Amino acid sequence: MKKYRMLGAVVVAAGIAATPAAAQDWDSVVAAAKKEGTVTVYHAQFGTPHWRKVIQAFKDKYGIDVKEFDTRASELTERVRVEQTSQHYVADVEFHGEATIGQQRQGNFIAEHGDIPNAANLRPPFVADKWAVPAWVQVICPLVNTTLVKPADEPKVWSDLLDPKWKGRLLSDDMAAIGSGQTTFAAFAKAYGMQFLQKLKEQNLVFDHDLQQASRRVARGEYSVLLQQIIAFASPLKGLPVKVVLPEDGCPYTLIEGAVLNGAPHPNAARLLINHLLDPQSQLTYAEAWMGITTKGVADKLSDPDARRFADVKLLGTATLEDREAMQKAATEMFK
Repeated sequence: MKKYRMLGAVVVAAGIAATPAAAQDWDSVVAAAKKEGTVTVYHAQFGTPHWRKVIQAFKDKYGIDVKEFDTRASELTERVRVEQTSQHYVADVEFHGEATIGQQRQGNFIAEHGDIPNAANLRPPFVADKWAVPAWVQVICPLVNTTLVKPADEPKVWSDLLDPKWKGRLLSDDMAAIGSGQTTFAAFAKAYGMQFLQKLKEQNLVFDHDLQQASRRVARGEYSVLLQQIIAFASPLKGLPVKVVLPEDGCPYTLIEGAVLNGAPHPNAARLLINHLLDPQSQLTYAEAWMGITTKGVADKLSDPDARRFADVKLLGTATLEDREAMQKAATEMFK
């Protein structure tokens, strides 16, 4: 996760944000954003309440209309590619996985965003550069049906799911598609090797491309375990017979960054929206909804026991730009 540019980026961001000139320049950005009056954002939040709450706060605070394209990560990636290669610019800003934004930079799809004041409050190991700003972390852990899976049988580590008793009882996102499935495949491959994934395949995994529907299928008892439960997306499941389990060896994750698209029709509003996602209240809203946060001083404000528990999840690994092509090829071959 951004092992380069760490100290320099933090020092520069903090220094810029502290200067009166930078504050004056940001006032100009805010004024220009309000004049633009609208912003189009692409993301994969699936209409979750915490996202809607943060976006409504943005509208109320700045009077700027927000248009959205909300879809799974692979479709979002393709939509951006088509717009950028055809130079038919619609999107202003996207919130997408770190690896994908890195790939889009190579295609000149991403514009430099300029100063984002709230980036000065990022906590280690998260850092911003001139193209993208860490906004939140999507942590992926197993979801179990508590009627079908007793506490003693909950997987304590990922390898527990290789037990024959789980055969035919495991639901999964598509391992070959960009998103939670591919992130899980890459994290498992690097942590445990391809042999582990082959054994997991032999458990007769069932794939579902709709993560929200997959959670409900586990809640209904169709399957015992969903491998890729984004923790925050489990919050609306309170009251149903499900539980997010935190394996001792950690959970795969995706760092979601905000980036301004090349040719953005409303670039100032795009910058303002990224800054808003790093606002202390926005980050608290995300943390209260069990989403991983990227700024300092938020976890200490949490009162909900589950939110506190999920704020300290051990991270297992993620899909990087460097290994994406190889991992997608391997997953496609394995699960064809």
